[in-house]
Amino acid sequence: MGAVMVVSKKNEEHIWKRRTSKEQWVNWFFWLLGISIVLFAWNMISEKTIWFFVQDAPRQAADIGTRMVPPKWSYMSQLVKPVWDTINIATLGTIIAMIIAIPVAFCAARNTTPHIIIRVLALFIIVSSRSVNSLIWALMLVFILGPGVLAGTVAIGLRSIGFCAKLIYESIEEIDENQVEAVKATGASNLQQMVFGILPQVLPTIAGVGIYRWDINIRESTILGLVGAGGIGLQLNGSINTLAWTQVSTILIVILLTVFVSEWVSAKIRGAII
Repeated sequence: MGAVMVVSKKNEEHIWKRRTSKEQWVNWFFWLLGISIVLFAWNMISEKTIWFFVQDAPRQAADIGTRMVPPKWSYMSQLVKPVWDTINIATLGTIIAMIIAIPVAFCAARNTTPHIIIRVLALFIIVSSRSVNSLIWALMLVFILGPGVLAGTVAIGLRSIGFCAKLIYESIEEIDENQVEAVKATGASNLQQMVFGILPQVLPTIAGVGIYRWDINIRESTILGLVGAGGIGLQLNGSINTLAWTQVSTILIVILLTVFVSEWVSAKIRGAII
């Protein structure tokens, strides 16, 4: 916001101010509103917090930390299959999400949707998918499909549809229309315009979004076992419930290494694509 000049009528002095009086009052009002919201939220948290446990938290954390050292390295041999399940959950879930997200994105984009009603339905799918966390999807699917890898895979897929479709349809809306017009000038049909005029422009985005989401899904799939949806989270939950803290530290190290490797792989693939 630029500065404004206020003229004093008493001695005709020109005083430069950043805001007018009205803008200043509006600014103070929003600051007061924001502080009030923060104080109200803090008051709600304080009323529902047992401060005795908070005060005792450092001692409890130190006690658990000492019990987690040294990690039980021999337990790593039992984590190979759970880690493989976690990677499969993330990979298959991402593939399912991309298969659904691409047509949903084309239906949601203003310049490719066949009808406004279809666009509204596509946007509803995107919002619904992004509004529910993967852990909640997994919790519901465990009751529907039973515990195991299938529930985790479907949960990751349902959660990822909205994320992928949103980024892709925004990319579709930002394409260069001149390329589409050039294809249209050759007498191409609507499908040919989409295949030869639009799809080549958004293919890098589709590939990049898929790899990026796979990287996120690796991390999310590590905790789905907490609700019985398979993967290494199942071993983590079991070890915590049995107070096997040396196993917990081993599992956390394996999760950290898995996420680190997935970050490195996704970065290399995105670098090759871009």
